[in-house]
Amino acid sequence: MRFKKNILQVSKLALMIWGLISLLIIAYFGGRYLYFSRPSLQSNITKPKKNKVSFVLNWCNLGDERIEEVLESYTSAKALTGDHLDAYSIRISHVTIDELTKNNSSRKWYRGDELPKVVDEAIKFIGNTQSTISWFPSEDRIRTSEYYIYPWSIGFHSIMPTSTKLIIIQPAEKTVFYISSKV
Repeated sequence: MRFKKNILQVSKLALMIWGLISLLIIAYFGGRYLYFSRPSLQSNITKPKKNKVSFVLNWCNLGDERIEEVLESYTSAKALTGDHLDAYSIRISHVTIDELTKNNSSRKWYRGDELPKVVDEAIKFIGNTQSTISWFPSEDRIRTSEYYIYPWSIGFHSIMPTSTKLIIIQPAEKTVFYISSKV
């Protein structure tokens, strides 16, 4: 009988130690997850270096060697769901209308006053951006013949856009605007 009692006490102690170790492991990994998945605490308005925005011109096949200067930048805090608003204004050395209007792939530039419905919806989606980023062109300005839009990515929920990555260029000013937004 005494032997059974000792085995029960040892088993009980072993289970308590195992429970404590398990609790510590769960707390450690849970804490790491919460720490690394937390949203950024503030927006970033500093100007990044050219190499941090080179993807913008590479995505639309213009080439990052044209980048002269990052004029403006805004990187919002990130939510756990991925909601964000990031934007750049980039001065480039050159661009021609011919480069933007030649159709050499399935992806193409669209003139601001000749947008297909899906790109038009993406422009509406980013339309309230100016309340946060005053230097970003307004929806009305983008919809003129002075601007060209390169839709990199447009995500939909039903028929409403919920995310977009657009590259917008104003050839006369040699300025490229990039916006990435998700809500």
